[in-house]
Amino acid sequence: MEQALSKLVMKKDILSDLPAFHCPAGYRLTSFQPEDERNWEDLIRHSFTREVKFVDKISAHVPLYSDRLLFICRGDQPVATATAWELGSGDPKSWYLHMVGVLPEYSGKGLGYAVSLAVLHKIRESGGAAASLETDDFRLPAIRIYLKLGFQPVYLDDSHPGRWERILQSL
Repeated sequence: MEQALSKLVMKKDILSDLPAFHCPAGYRLTSFQPEDERNWEDLIRHSFTREVKFVDKISAHVPLYSDRLLFICRGDQPVATATAWELGSGDPKSWYLHMVGVLPEYSGKGLGYAVSLAVLHKIRESGGAAASLETDDFRLPAIRIYLKLGFQPVYLDDSHPGRWERILQSL
């Protein structure tokens, strides 16, 4: 049986260098409202091509701060999302950029970058000094965004150097 690959980890050690946030023209930034659970699930299902239950992934594990779960909307429709996840250790560096997703028909419009940047601003406003994230080898558009935002690869296991070398060469 083939062993599953570990998640790739990236970290941004400082948040004081963030560029200003500008929502792309024709879109608006909103934060999570109680009736948005289904919108989040639909958006994640389409962008990740798998079912993810809101209650399992977000609300059941940490106290939910609705202002840290963001959407970029086209009209009333959420088309991109990301979450500022506080890992709860009390360490200002233990924040996480979590569950970044964009509807496939809206990819390539800068929305993944914009919603990720908005979340990084939320982390900084909440006292966070750094952020990390997990991703997969095949998520090249997302990795390109994370690199543009200043995230750097973290090597946690023996497979990471070779995997990162292949990824960075393909970008």
